[in-house]
Amino acid sequence: MQTATVNHKKLYYPPGGILLWIIIFLELFTFGIALIAMILYSKYEPEIFHNSRLLLNSTFGVINTVFLLTSGFFIAKSVEYFKVSNKSKTLCYLKLTMLGGVLFLLLKSLEYYGKIDAGLTMGYNTFFSFYWMLTLFHVIHVIVGLVILISIYFGIKKENSSTKLEDMEAGATFWHLCDLIWLLLFPVIYLLF
Repeated sequence: MQTATVNHKKLYYPPGGILLWIIIFLELFTFGIALIAMILYSKYEPEIFHNSRLLLNSTFGVINTVFLLTSGFFIAKSVEYFKVSNKSKTLCYLKLTMLGGVLFLLLKSLEYYGKIDAGLTMGYNTFFSFYWMLTLFHVIHVIVGLVILISIYFGIKKENSSTKLEDMEAGATFWHLCDLIWLLLFPVIYLLF
């Protein structure tokens, strides 16, 4: 009788590794605390928060949500094709993922430019202090995610690539963290107040 082998590493280590997931939980905890603080502060200054939120461009927020969610789909497809050793489709979907991230950053930069031009900087009021702190922290995550994905892309592109599935999954997991954080930020900042 043949016994099935169980990969215990896969049982105890999620995609990307346990350390990455510890970082993810810490990041989500940090953003969660900041969002809760923002909501609590809004109770003391409801009119300021409401009027400030009206100064945001919700259409930009929706379009950026589409960019990130679409890029999240593309990174999942890239991992799927990596698993079956389809290098060309893996790279194609990785490029589409990075394009979504770059489009997000471009639109966010345009939004930031408009806010700065209108004088709506971090010191303008409590709402905009939270807006800048939370969205800039998220932008840093997207930039780090893009650096990781670019590194993976060029690693896979090499003739004798040493990129492993764990590398691919770690990059994808971090990218999905960027999606998840944005899905927490967008409704609270752009729609709630």
